[in-house]
Amino acid sequence: GGIASARRAASYGAKVGIVERSRMGGTCVNVGCVPKKVMWNAAEIAESLEHMHHYGFSSFGGSELDWNFLKKARDAYILRLNGIYDRNLASSGIATISGTASFAPGNADADTDADGFIEVLVTPDGGDSDSAVKYSAKHVLIATGGRPVFPDAPGVREHCISSDGFFDLDQLPEKSVVVGAGYIAVELAGMLQSLGSDTSLVLRKERALRDFDEMLSECLDEEMKRNGISVYCKTDGVASISADAGGKKTIQLKNGEVLSDVDVCIMAIGREPLVEPLNLENAGVQYQDGTNYIDVNEYCETSREGVFALGDVIGEVELTPTAIAAGRRLADRIFGGPEFAQAKISYENVPTVVFSHPPIGTVGLTEQQAIEKYGEDNLKIYRSKFANLEYGIWDADPDDKPKTSMKLICAGKEEQVVGLHVIGQGSDEMLQGFAVAVKMGATKADLDSCIAIHPTASEEFVTMFPWGLGPQVSGAKVSPLNGAAPQEPKSLGPPKTPVEDH
Repeated sequence: GGIASARRAASYGAKVGIVERSRMGGTCVNVGCVPKKVMWNAAEIAESLEHMHHYGFSSFGGSELDWNFLKKARDAYILRLNGIYDRNLASSGIATISGTASFAPGNADADTDADGFIEVLVTPDGGDSDSAVKYSAKHVLIATGGRPVFPDAPGVREHCISSDGFFDLDQLPEKSVVVGAGYIAVELAGMLQSLGSDTSLVLRKERALRDFDEMLSECLDEEMKRNGISVYCKTDGVASISADAGGKKTIQLKNGEVLSDVDVCIMAIGREPLVEPLNLENAGVQYQDGTNYIDVNEYCETSREGVFALGDVIGEVELTPTAIAAGRRLADRIFGGPEFAQAKISYENVPTVVFSHPPIGTVGLTEQQAIEKYGEDNLKIYRSKFANLEYGIWDADPDDKPKTSMKLICAGKEEQVVGLHVIGQGSDEMLQGFAVAVKMGATKADLDSCIAIHPTASEEFVTMFPWGLGPQVSGAKVSPLNGAAPQEPKSLGPPKTPVEDH
């Protein structure tokens, strides 16, 4: 979010500096979305190789993962992205300042400086307070992201790595344990298992992804177990971890179960906002009650005039694209002129994908959330579960084939789609377009009005039974129902070149 906001501000002519103490690009580029997707791609290839005999392919002499090759190629790609970010910032005229930023003392009162400037100290890496350099600006944006959390249990910090540390592994662990129930945990567990590590997933409660729609959580649990992941549920967490002289870990769970001979234990129980180095109290920036998240309003404004915050530090839909959108809209509002005076983003109906095995796509309300908001009597739920066509020719019992599950949650007599959820092959690539439709208020009839692309898994969303028999009400400004002509743009200028008749 910081880079996106900086570049948008610079495009309006603002003088911009960005402080970074690590490699440019933040969590997403360096230890998050991007390297994670590379590893997920590798895991997908591994699964295809495992299943190729179903299509008549032999092993071609066998295949083996060269972890070192994969790591070097992935890391080189990330370094290339770091360079692209550096060059883009330079081409935008943005000053990049290396070090750790904090607010200087005496910034809590907006009237402290007659010109309204806020002072920030930047301490170079390895430096002390005496080496800090002072900068001043009328607008300061906090977009420092988050960091992994470790539980306070004996041996955890000594013998575990975080999700960040996963990308430092020099070899594929023979036996892995992932602790956590969120999307990072299930993604890492799925990747490790598919790449050949004997993987266990440790959950405090009954299932992973408990905040997602129940269908997604239940189906993922089934598929993880089908893929060979050992799922330890209702453990109440890790009690202690110890290691022998050879580095093998023994993990004692609070329910009495023990996992032994573990090569790598990854703690993925969550993340917290990275705000401690900032000395927010010097600027009078307030936290949300009882948390380390910064308190902001809908315009990313903190309690201190001229100081803004977005992304993981505010705890609102902690996704990179959300922070990017918020950062750009913030710059639009501050520097973009009167037409952007009320610019902001909506944190509702934000689509997201979990790169588990299989992947998950979701946008809108869960079924439980919809019941609480609209009442169960005002909802109609559409469901579908099937084996993807890729698995059609497999010589296997139908119950043993990987499944795709879908759900449409519709509200009101017009059956507006307020939740859309899918788990299964291709879910990651099919969701974006449907999310646009949900964002625009599409109804079940709107989906039915779109002709299916056959044969695909995504066509199920526009053919879901019963097709075409619900209320014929559209959420569109111009209805596409019943063979209506498509909407045409209304504000066309004269063509620059004559349009010839053919």
